[in-house]
Amino acid sequence: MEQVYGGIDAGGTAFKCIVVSSEQNIIAEEEFSTRTPNATLLECIQFFHNAQTSGQTLHSLGIASFGPLDVDPKSPNFGLILPGPKSEWAGTNLKTIFEQALTIPVAIDTDVNGALLAEQAWGNAKGCAAAAYITVGTGIGAGLMSNGLLLGKPAHPEFGHIRVERHHDDRNFGGVCSIHGDCLEGLASGPALWARYGDPKDLPENHIIWEIIANYLAQACVTLSLTIRPEVIMLGGGVMRTTHLFAKIQNQYLHMINNYLGQSKSDVKQMIVPPGLGARAGSWGGVRLAQNLKNTGGIN
Repeated sequence: MEQVYGGIDAGGTAFKCIVVSSEQNIIAEEEFSTRTPNATLLECIQFFHNAQTSGQTLHSLGIASFGPLDVDPKSPNFGLILPGPKSEWAGTNLKTIFEQALTIPVAIDTDVNGALLAEQAWGNAKGCAAAAYITVGTGIGAGLMSNGLLLGKPAHPEFGHIRVERHHDDRNFGGVCSIHGDCLEGLASGPALWARYGDPKDLPENHIIWEIIANYLAQACVTLSLTIRPEVIMLGGGVMRTTHLFAKIQNQYLHMINNYLGQSKSDVKQMIVPPGLGARAGSWGGVRLAQNLKNTGGIN
């Protein structure tokens, strides 16, 4: 009998829920705005209850969540959102809440780790042993993989809070990170864009902010290239829907790396790419976590 899996991309802006078959066919899909924990989670739980009552028996659920998050399976707080920028969510245990509400096994990891696992299975990291997935949205985070294994276990990287060199045209902006101010997330996330110039949709392609954001993200890519040596770096999230950013990031990366790794323009164009699964990378990441729970009895 074909298995059915649930997945959640628990993001700072929206919770994207999906139900799929073991043949990767989408059965149901819905998105809910991220508000208070009670309001948001009740909507998600009802979505999966509706799927169950319509004849779909969920085998397991995977949650790819924003962090910081306790992802240590041996921890008594496994699945707990820890204190961070989204302070109203701190102390919410997503794993426990969904297990109790749906009475099925629940796997959980960070949104970027989940998305990276999905991209390794079905997307632009397929066949790669070393890869990175960076989400640039309400916050910034990264899932990192080396030798086919996620890095940071039993914790997870907090790559969005690394320090970057300030762009010369951006020295007066203090950053929006409530904890670090002008870390990578504080300078290049969606809220950082809004804080400088308002709705980025209203900004022309030649606006200076795009060169500034590309500079910070190129620095992040250089840092990854010089440490984990990824075969591919995927940039997803709401900010990266501004597709002209990719060429700017690639060009600035080439300037910064200064041929140190012998990478050509073509090499960099193939390395710094959008996720192959597009905006569904996170929700498919939840699905992959659910499948891995079945296959391994735990989480990769």
